[in-house]
Amino acid sequence: MNIVNKLTLRHLKENKRRTLVTIIGVIISVAMVTSVATLGVSFMDLMKRHTIANDGEWHVAYKSVNKAQLEAVEADESAKTVIISRDRGYAALKESQNENKPYLFIRDYNMEGFMHFPVKLNKGRLPNASDEIVISEAILTNAKVDYKIGDTLTLEIGERVGKNEEGDRQVLSQFDRLRTEEYGEETLQPHTTMNYTIVGIIDRPSWEPTWAPGYTALGYVDESIIGKNGSNTVNASVILTKVTNQLYAHAEELAGEIGLSKDFIEYNHGLLRYDGITNNDGLRSTLYSLSAIIMVIIMIGSVSLIYNAFAISVSERARHLGMLSSVGATKKQKRNSVFFEGAVIGLISIPAGFVAGLVGIAITFRFINSMIQGALGISEELTVIVTPFSIILACSVSMLTIFISTYLPARKASKISAIDAIRQTSDVKLTGKTVKTSKLVRKIFGIEAEIGLKNLKRNKRRYQATIFSLVISIVLFLTVSFFTTNLKKSLELSQEGLNYDIEVALSSEKPEENEQFVRSIGSLQDVTEYSVNKRIGANTWIEESMLGKELQELVKRDPSVLQNGKYPYYVQIIALDRESLTTYADAIGANVTELKDTKQLKAIVIDTTKYEDMTAGKYVETKTIHTRVGHRLDVYDTEGEANGDTGEKMGAQQVEVAALTKILPTGVHPPGVGELILIVSESVLDRLADRERIRADLGMYLFLKSSDPMATQQQIEEMKQSGIYVFNVYKSRQQDQQMLMLMSVFIYGFIILITAISIANIFNTISTSISLRKREFAMLKSVGMTPKGFNKMINYESIFYGIKALLYGLPLSVVVMYLIHKSLMNSFNYGFTLPWSSIVYVIVSVFVMISAAMLYSSSKVKRENIIDALKQENI
Repeated sequence: MNIVNKLTLRHLKENKRRTLVTIIGVIISVAMVTSVATLGVSFMDLMKRHTIANDGEWHVAYKSVNKAQLEAVEADESAKTVIISRDRGYAALKESQNENKPYLFIRDYNMEGFMHFPVKLNKGRLPNASDEIVISEAILTNAKVDYKIGDTLTLEIGERVGKNEEGDRQVLSQFDRLRTEEYGEETLQPHTTMNYTIVGIIDRPSWEPTWAPGYTALGYVDESIIGKNGSNTVNASVILTKVTNQLYAHAEELAGEIGLSKDFIEYNHGLLRYDGITNNDGLRSTLYSLSAIIMVIIMIGSVSLIYNAFAISVSERARHLGMLSSVGATKKQKRNSVFFEGAVIGLISIPAGFVAGLVGIAITFRFINSMIQGALGISEELTVIVTPFSIILACSVSMLTIFISTYLPARKASKISAIDAIRQTSDVKLTGKTVKTSKLVRKIFGIEAEIGLKNLKRNKRRYQATIFSLVISIVLFLTVSFFTTNLKKSLELSQEGLNYDIEVALSSEKPEENEQFVRSIGSLQDVTEYSVNKRIGANTWIEESMLGKELQELVKRDPSVLQNGKYPYYVQIIALDRESLTTYADAIGANVTELKDTKQLKAIVIDTTKYEDMTAGKYVETKTIHTRVGHRLDVYDTEGEANGDTGEKMGAQQVEVAALTKILPTGVHPPGVGELILIVSESVLDRLADRERIRADLGMYLFLKSSDPMATQQQIEEMKQSGIYVFNVYKSRQQDQQMLMLMSVFIYGFIILITAISIANIFNTISTSISLRKREFAMLKSVGMTPKGFNKMINYESIFYGIKALLYGLPLSVVVMYLIHKSLMNSFNYGFTLPWSSIVYVIVSVFVMISAAMLYSSSKVKRENIIDALKQENI
């Protein structure tokens, strides 16, 4: 070790406080990078485990392959595990007590399938021969069929067959509800007879739809069985050895080699997306651009923390470096002295920061896990996942930021002349013009404010370093807040948005029976909330200027879609029951009394929709209509007589727009493009549906929220009410809620982390800046500045810091937020809106943080002896 490095080490030891502040700044920076990397990796790991628990572990599936094709798939070098499965079909469950589930649905797996798909054995064992079967416990508890392990079943297995809208033959699946006489009948067409022995009982599979007409039963299949018992093809689901973006091309290439159409390839997109793999170019661009933006933000934040620490350290060492220069130290030696200081601090700080980041995340996860599991009822936990990638990323980013942070101070150190450094004149070079302030400052705020402003101007580098640090904190918080909020919005757009657990379609022919039936359901123990909707269809004509964006583009391409400058909209008129309407109107700020007025008909208009644009590969949020409160819509019967001249239907009723909203009531789905939803009272609906033909088309629906949806569904079915249809969607709603909750954990964890970093950055910067000005403050006190005047000066400096930081930070944040919005628009389409609540929060917080940091730091300075402070050259 050369003499300069030895002197650098001695300087670090002698200035313990300054060294400790620098080390803490670097540790915070490294901890931030480590926490972000670990949080991202751990969150993705949780989502992978959650997806596997719900949908099974596989990456690509080849449907309907024969024995030779299966052998080729198994021989493929990229295949780690091949899962064989097949749907045998349906068999009648004659003893079933549930009229809505009269079938058994038989699916076969090989042993790998039982291991990698969510099959949970309750009793007995799994099948290992083609004549063995396990049944769902729902057969015992819901169908009330008393099967036992060891029982033998003779089943006639076949297809459920109905007719589609065109009247053609349609084979029905588990996702198609049972078709009764009211909804179009179906028949079971057997093609195979099988004898099975029950060897076990399983929990109801998570992938069985709640409305499925068949109870799940699982059999066994392997390569030796293919071709026997009337089945020549199976599905081959593959777990890959290595998951890369090339899997899509490889799967298509393999399918071509074995003579399989691309239409028979299926990808597990839900699992692949958490490995960062997608064949959607827009989504890939979104992921890459967002990752780049977030990493740049984190690196800039890290550099601001570390650079500030090193810049101040070099400023303090100016006299020390000058003395080295006076005894012969070269520019290179002085520069290397700063780099050596960075290396020493990095060796201490990087391991400590890495450990601190992991410990902080581990503690956070410990508190979060109980909340997640309690709220969502999921078994997966957030665990700290440390990968080689996250270690290398954290260390690389930290070393790069330390190098960047030391480079500029090192250059500055190499250029300091011996005389300037010893006299300490390099930091402050003044002219009258430099510190000139407006006369208005003294007149309005007093001499203390003028002195405070001159103090900031006389040492521009330190002032600029502080402003830079504050600006970075503002940009960090606002952009991360905007990013996470938009991430949540994007997730909501991509989900179904279900806001109920169970839908019950009621017969409109028996209103009195329906009212009694609804009261009975509402009194069930587990029902927490319910809403009754009555619906009719209608039409209206909308002027071109009021059309949604998509329809305006359609009109530009084909003006003939308009008639007399208007476009026909389908209108869905939905009446909520009295209690539900009152709650909904209060939530959106509408007057419920006006909505019940039958003389002047009024409605709440849902003016925003969301949908998936399959052509562009985007999720879109857009306005369905551009209108205003007070506008009147002419609503026509869908099958009324048309005017021969205009084409418009006659017999219109005017409905006034009472309110515009994008909030949907319980049970209401977003309107389509060219469609309107009007929310009205029951009395207004009665006026609009005053004709017998319209009343015949009236639909009635009951929507429920339940603390135990499966038990509630069973209780409703046991009521044996005729003419109803029960549609339990709690699983989809639960998955949506789980995704939103997990995303919220990630979002708020990220925001809290960035907020903590920003606060630490502000306090570290300002307290250091104040500490370096002890001599300056002592000088002001020595010429007669009172404690009150000193406090006023500090307060005005805080205001100047805050205003300047906001003037730079807010516009810069808006630019970065717009870049984030543009990158999200590769996969989504919605308007750019500024997060005004976050901006107000930042404005208030900046002044509070700066004032707190200034008061805290100045309180320590006040206790200093004036003589000692004037003599002091270093902190």
